[in-house]
Amino acid sequence: MSLRLKQYPAMKDSGVPWLGEVPVHWGIRRQRNAVQMFVSTVDKHVAEGEATVRLCNYVDVYKNDRITGGISFMRATASAEEIERFRLRVGDVIITKDSEAWNDIGVPALVEYTAPDLVCGYHLAILRPHDGILLGSYLLRALQCQGVAFQFHVSANGVTRYGLSHDAIKSVLIPVPPLVEQAAIVRFLDRADRRIRRFIAIERRLIELLNEQKQAIIQQAVTRGLDPNVCLKPSGIGWLGSVPVDWVTKPAKYFLREIDERSSTGTEELLSVSHITGVSPRSQKNVTMFMAESYIGHKICCSGDLVINTMWAWMGALGVSKQTGIVSPSYAVYRPWHPEAFAPVFLDHLLRIAPYVSEFICRSIGIRSSRLRLYPGEFLKIPLIQPSREDQERIIHTVQQQTRKLDAAIVRANREIDLIREYRTRLIADVVTGKLDVRGVDLPPMEGTEGPALLGDEIPDDATEEGDELEPVEETTDAVS
Repeated sequence: MSLRLKQYPAMKDSGVPWLGEVPVHWGIRRQRNAVQMFVSTVDKHVAEGEATVRLCNYVDVYKNDRITGGISFMRATASAEEIERFRLRVGDVIITKDSEAWNDIGVPALVEYTAPDLVCGYHLAILRPHDGILLGSYLLRALQCQGVAFQFHVSANGVTRYGLSHDAIKSVLIPVPPLVEQAAIVRFLDRADRRIRRFIAIERRLIELLNEQKQAIIQQAVTRGLDPNVCLKPSGIGWLGSVPVDWVTKPAKYFLREIDERSSTGTEELLSVSHITGVSPRSQKNVTMFMAESYIGHKICCSGDLVINTMWAWMGALGVSKQTGIVSPSYAVYRPWHPEAFAPVFLDHLLRIAPYVSEFICRSIGIRSSRLRLYPGEFLKIPLIQPSREDQERIIHTVQQQTRKLDAAIVRANREIDLIREYRTRLIADVVTGKLDVRGVDLPPMEGTEGPALLGDEIPDDATEEGDELEPVEETTDAVS
C-alpha cells in the first residue's frame, strides 16, 4: 500500500519527551481528565442470589480489538450494584489491567455492542470517554500507539504477575486532537487496516497451503517410504493402513518408556514444547513463559527424549529434545529403550502427521477440548511404525530436500507478515501523534472485507486458563528448530 501523506503545517513542542512535537491546535491530557474509569470486580464464579450475566473477560479483550455481539461470552453472576456499575456501553474502551507478562498490560478493545446483561469481568478496566473530549474509537487507536502503550508497561508492578494501579491508568498521557480530526484519524486507520488485514489473510492462507503440501510429503515418506513400487502389507491398524513389508509396527511401549526424573536444583535450561517447532531452548524462540518461583521438581529431559505436552497433545504439541533441560511437571517425557531404534527427526515427523494427531485426540481424556489430556498409559498403546535406521536416515534426507523450498517460502511469507505489522504499528503511531496529517485523506473501502479492523494479534492457543497448571506458553512460533 503506497500512501503520500503530508505533515501538519504548524507544530509545537508537546513537553513530553516520547511524544515530541504535535500540531499546534492539539491538546495533551492525562486520562483522568478525559475518561471515567471503572475497575471491574466481577469474577467468573456463580453465586446464589445474584443475577446471571454474560461476562466480557480478559481473553475477549486480548483476542479482539472490538467487542461485538458475535463473541461467545461466558456466563457468570453479579450483584445488582455490579451490573449497574460495570455494564458495558457502546463507545467504552476496555483495557487489560493484570497479566502474567508486562507487555500484555493495557491492551485495549472498543465496545461496539451492549446488552442489559453484558458486564465487564475481572482483571479489566473500563475507560468511558468524556463527551466532547474523546471519541471511544479514537481512544482505541491512541492506546494502540506504542508510545502510549509503553506508559502502561513501565507502570506495571509485579514479579510473576503484573498489574496496574488506578493512578497509573489515570496518569497515562494521550494526544487529544479536535473531535472532527479524531473522527478523520479513525476513518483513515480503519480503512488502511482493512487493506492490511486482507494482505495478512492472503499470506496466512498461502502459509496454510504450503504447510499442507509439506505435511503431505512427510506423511507419504514416513508411512510408505521412498519407493513408489514398494511391496506393502496390512499394518493391522485401520487408521494406519498398509506399510512396507519390512517395516515393524508395534505399540509405543515396545520402543519408548516414560521417564520421571526431577530436578533437585531447578537451574537447568527451561524448555517449552511448541505446537509447531518442537522442543528448543527459549533463547532460540521468541516466547513468553509463565514464571514459577522455583523450578525444583520440574522434569528432566535429555537429548533424544520425546517430550509431549499432555494437555495439548491433541494439537500436536510434542517434540524430540535436542539438549538436556527441564520441562513442566505436567509434561510427559519418553526415552527410547534402544537409542538406535529411531532417528529423532524421523520420530518427530511421524508423530506430527494427521493420523497420529487424530489418534491423540481419540485417546485423550477430558470434558472439552481445552481440558483433554493424553496420559502415558494411553500414549504407550499407540502403534509406531519403525523402518530400519538406514531407511529412516534416507527418508529424513529426502524430506529435507523436497521441503527446502517450501520452508523458504513459508519463512518469506511470515517475514512479509512481520513487515506489514511493523508498518501498521508505525502508521498508527505517526497518525495518532500528529506526525502525519490525514485530514481529507480517504481510502476506498475494499470489496469483501467485513466488519471493523482487528489490529490485535491472536492470543496463544496454548495459554492456560485460571486453575490450569502453570505451563510454558509461547506467543509466536516463527522459528524452526
